[in-house]
Amino acid sequence: MRPRGGGRTVHGMADTDLPPRLTRLTFHGPLSEERAARLVARLAGREPATVLDIGCGWGELMLLLLEAAPGAKGVGIDLNGDDLARGRRNAAGRGLLERVRFLEESATGTPHGPADVVLCVGSGQALLGPDGNAEHGGPAAGGEAVTPGALSATTEALRALRSLVTPGGRVLFGEGFWQRTPTPEELAAMWPGARADDHLPLADVAEAATAAGFRVEAVETAGESEWEDFESGYLADVEEWLATHQGHSLADSTRERVDRHRASWLRGYRSVLGLAYLTLIPVV
Repeated sequence: MRPRGGGRTVHGMADTDLPPRLTRLTFHGPLSEERAARLVARLAGREPATVLDIGCGWGELMLLLLEAAPGAKGVGIDLNGDDLARGRRNAAGRGLLERVRFLEESATGTPHGPADVVLCVGSGQALLGPDGNAEHGGPAAGGEAVTPGALSATTEALRALRSLVTPGGRVLFGEGFWQRTPTPEELAAMWPGARADDHLPLADVAEAATAAGFRVEAVETAGESEWEDFESGYLADVEEWLATHQGHSLADSTRERVDRHRASWLRGYRSVLGLAYLTLIPVV
């Protein structure tokens, strides 16, 4: 069942005048329900009492984990109020509202840890301050200097996560990686200012995790069909709206945005950008 989006107004127009927002997506990323079930089973098997979801969006993975671990309570942190409201509605509909909080606040230096399970899927940047560094307690594992770019950002995010998980707990770290080095033409087609050092190879992501004080329990990567389902679902609501609202005042700008995003995927990062799901064990 796909969760529905909430009400919005833009320039005084009700949500019935606007394209629906991401109603075709169960998860805000390339994650199948089958893979999510495996991840949840692995994490719930630890019988966690507390779950912290960094950059949670509407928190679907956290809600699934709370259903699988009935003794657990969860906290989800995000800056998008619409997504958080959707998460609260979904939690209420599944009888979970008394066991979960959705908080609209920054995750940088968050006081809402440590937790037995920490979810951070595609949201490592939420742990970093404007200078690209994380605010976290405890000594940094390894103590080695890092270079600017993706290695520094990934390492800092992982160090922050290390301070947010309890001994014996688990971190699920979802992180982008280059499946191969992108060509200049592919980079030019991606997001504005895309660079070859925006992401690491997968092996470097895993090595950054061990340098930050973890052991890697499991590595999974999103498949091509998961990416296609996500990218298609990401645009499907708006594409359907555009087909029947050609004369709408927002149609031209919406069409430009959607066409630019589709081209960025198909001409830029398709089969180049991957997403890894690393289950991490903190070293004690």
